[in-house]
Amino acid sequence: MPPQQNAAFVCAMEDVLEVYSRPRDPKRPLVCLDELCKQLIAEVRDPQPALPSMAARVDYEYERRGTSSAFMVYAPLEQWRGVRVTGQRTAMHWAQTIQWLCTQVYPRAEKIVLLQDNLNTHTPASLYEAFSPQEALRLKERIEWHYTPKHGSWLNMAEIEIGAAQRQCMNRRIADEQTLEHELLLWAKRRNAQQCGTDWQFTTAEARIKLKRLYPSALLE
Repeated sequence: MPPQQNAAFVCAMEDVLEVYSRPRDPKRPLVCLDELCKQLIAEVRDPQPALPSMAARVDYEYERRGTSSAFMVYAPLEQWRGVRVTGQRTAMHWAQTIQWLCTQVYPRAEKIVLLQDNLNTHTPASLYEAFSPQEALRLKERIEWHYTPKHGSWLNMAEIEIGAAQRQCMNRRIADEQTLEHELLLWAKRRNAQQCGTDWQFTTAEARIKLKRLYPSALLE
């Protein structure tokens, strides 16, 4: 990357890592937000269940039924995750997810420390497109905004949860949006009950060693 892009990446990365280093504060919960997409596929013939002497059988033919999107919300310090299946992922759907987060999930929080990618719809401007100015301002002021750098979405812990959902819940044919929502909500409920968390190890000190090439050399001497 050119030096200016390196500097922008480093700046955003160290901001994310600083947020991750903060102790848990119930009044200012850390929330990671990301989107996932699932291709909806229906069976043409009913699968045959497994028998004692025979493996389960699924026909190779299938019917495409489009795609459906969802928002993964993950609070790593609370070991809690929530899923909103929205069908699409427009600015309006993102804004409604922020409203849900502020109004239903954390209604008493002083601030929600929100970490997300830098997609152009993930900005306070989308709140003003979706709601009245009064409501948009109220939601904007409830959030402390943080963004992963461009090409650095791997810094978002919500991606780890999406990977878990894809392996544990979405690794089969799902025919419709209602089934997808049902399965994802059950998966999240189970993970929450098991208090599954994330053992995040990557720190600013490590970044300055492992990603030294991205830093101006004079600053690390």
